[in-house]
Amino acid sequence: MSVAIINYNAGNVRSVLFAMERLGIDAMLTDDHDKIRSADKVIFPGVGEASTTMKYLREKGLDELIRSLTQPVLGICLGMQLLCDHSEENDTPCLGIIPQKVRLFQPENGEKVPHMGWNQIQRTEGSWFSPDLEGEFAYFVHSYYVEKGPYTAALTNYVLPFSCALKKDNFYATQFHPEKSSKVGEQVLRDFLTL
Repeated sequence: MSVAIINYNAGNVRSVLFAMERLGIDAMLTDDHDKIRSADKVIFPGVGEASTTMKYLREKGLDELIRSLTQPVLGICLGMQLLCDHSEENDTPCLGIIPQKVRLFQPENGEKVPHMGWNQIQRTEGSWFSPDLEGEFAYFVHSYYVEKGPYTAALTNYVLPFSCALKKDNFYATQFHPEKSSKVGEQVLRDFLTL
């Protein structure tokens, strides 16, 4: 199986590469359009800021490439948010693949932003996660969240219930970092790789 990890000037991509190695997958970190297009699976990870990252994607033509992909694609953290229509982070138009909005957390009871640390996953109907992940904990670091909506595949509660996973057609995504979520994260990556 060939797995391409999109290299797009975002932080944290190497930890995803190492997570693939732990699963015995020889993934490639690349921004080469042909290699990405021909891979069996594509991972779109990232830590960073939405508007700067979207500018880079546009400059490299990666925005159109990602929209055109037909194989399973996994967005992680910022990668998940950029799959959506729009982010409140610097009022950024995103890729528009999943018609949902990205909002800034507005703490109501003294919660800290960013949401950082381990939190619980609740699968929704039709989730692509294994049933044994229900109620398990994954690792989060984010100030912006994707609203609950028709493409929500799992929920987490922090300030309010938000989408910690999405699915639309061949696009899958997690707000948490599977590469930093121990055995739970490994299972999420396996679930994606076996799609």
